[in-house]
Amino acid sequence: MNLSHAYGAPVSPEQGERVLLTALDAGVTLFDTATLYGFGANETLVGRVMKPHRSRFTLASKCGMQGVDVNGDGKLVRVIDGRPETLRQTCEDSLRRLQTDVIDLYYLHRWDKRVPIEDSVGALADLVRAGKIRSIGLSEVSAATLRRAAAVHPIAAVQTEYSLWTRNPEIAVLDACRELGTAFVAFSPVARGFLCGPMDVGALDAKDIRRAMPRFSPENYAANARLLPAYQALAAEAGCTPAQLAIAWLLQRGEHIIPIPGTTSVDHLLEDLGAAEVRLSADVMARVEALINQQTVTGPRYNPQGTGEVDTESF
Repeated sequence: MNLSHAYGAPVSPEQGERVLLTALDAGVTLFDTATLYGFGANETLVGRVMKPHRSRFTLASKCGMQGVDVNGDGKLVRVIDGRPETLRQTCEDSLRRLQTDVIDLYYLHRWDKRVPIEDSVGALADLVRAGKIRSIGLSEVSAATLRRAAAVHPIAAVQTEYSLWTRNPEIAVLDACRELGTAFVAFSPVARGFLCGPMDVGALDAKDIRRAMPRFSPENYAANARLLPAYQALAAEAGCTPAQLAIAWLLQRGEHIIPIPGTTSVDHLLEDLGAAEVRLSADVMARVEALINQQTVTGPRYNPQGTGEVDTESF
């Protein structure tokens, strides 16, 4: 997502290609995109760059949330649409942009609450039977919705925000995934950059999605930033960077948990991958969990609109 969407101006095609190919050469085998990212631009980038290497990685994309010219003025607006006919068309569009015959893991990006989850998953199951996709995923759903979906077709993965400062999956979804044999894919594992170190939230790009996130408002961020010195000290004690501490913590939370850090920087990419070699003691795990959690962080993760669009449990 970072290469094409949501965190300010997209990087150049050359920089995007550099990051993707460096990741592949470094041993990354899961690449995660979506129709929404850049309103198709990211799928186009991934398709162009990765087509020659298609057999070397698992390709994931998402449907059910995309850009639509609602007003007929050429300006695309983000729309959640889980109707079966929309999902079928979106899949065809994604296959074309990704320059592939099949998508390995295809997520419902958001559950369209106007459409029964059984109907949306049923449409994705039809795509599995047609050989267009290999497996089905869900994003930002509750344990109850996951179970309803799994009654229609096996769900290979659930993708939800999960990090030290967003612990909602611990309420029920992590356990439900474990019981059902479903992988849990943790997006924003470094808390949208918060766990990488201090930032100037006033300098964020005008189109940066964090500007609309309560935890990054100036007053809430100031409160949250007070957690960082102790957190950085724990990373130093563990012999790793703050970003690596955040990812290593997730890796040790469960074998079915797969963090997917995003970046526009080759240096940050390689730093993130180094987390796989970090081993945290039980003491460090306990101390970092006590330091940063839903009770010590100030502000909800989404504004009211974003909260209303997800189906995840909340504290």
